[in-house]
Amino acid sequence: MSYLLRLVVPDRPGLLGSVATALGAAGIDIVSVDVLERGNGVAVDDVVVELPPDRVADSLITAVMAVPGVQVESLRPYAGPLDTHRELVLLEALARAGSGTPKLLAAELPRVFHSGWATVLAPDGTGTGTSTVLATSDAAPSFDGVALPWLPLTTPLLLTSEADWVPRRWQELAVEMMASPLDDTGTAVVVGRSGGPVFRRSELLRFAHLTGIAATVARLPPA
Repeated sequence: MSYLLRLVVPDRPGLLGSVATALGAAGIDIVSVDVLERGNGVAVDDVVVELPPDRVADSLITAVMAVPGVQVESLRPYAGPLDTHRELVLLEALARAGSGTPKLLAAELPRVFHSGWATVLAPDGTGTGTSTVLATSDAAPSFDGVALPWLPLTTPLLLTSEADWVPRRWQELAVEMMASPLDDTGTAVVVGRSGGPVFRRSELLRFAHLTGIAATVARLPPA
């Protein structure tokens, strides 16, 4: 079974190699590593690992905590496609998407950001914050009847599960989200995951960059 580990590690040479060695010694395979942030002497890394059938998830934490200075921010099962060139694949597909851009983003963005789902929402024009779903991925929660005070969206946002507008059920599931505008009408692309970890600013910046490219490419005339 695959798991996503988010680690906060001292930012010094060889430290991530020590983590890899500790996991390897425990019989745990590393599938991919994404460095999310670096600064103030630490780095934040997302590590997707494959756990052997005879091991429990706690063995992951035990293995990495054996390396001095390493902190486990979160651990959750990961069922997404294990593609090490996720963003390049998405950019290539966007060039051919045209009017199918919302559907493509909803399907592919969960791969890029190790998230559970993605949804593209258009403001319904009533001024109440309710929306119309343009595209959505499997496992996305229903936004029907949910008032979104940030819609229409004009700037990228981190949307935490503690916000007042978040339905109680989503709060109980710790549904963490981020949103980025797709066009001048305030249409929003929302990416989310249940149980955390919270999205970081570095992820939001990557997200905004990708949706900006998607919006530009969608406006280009057919090749």
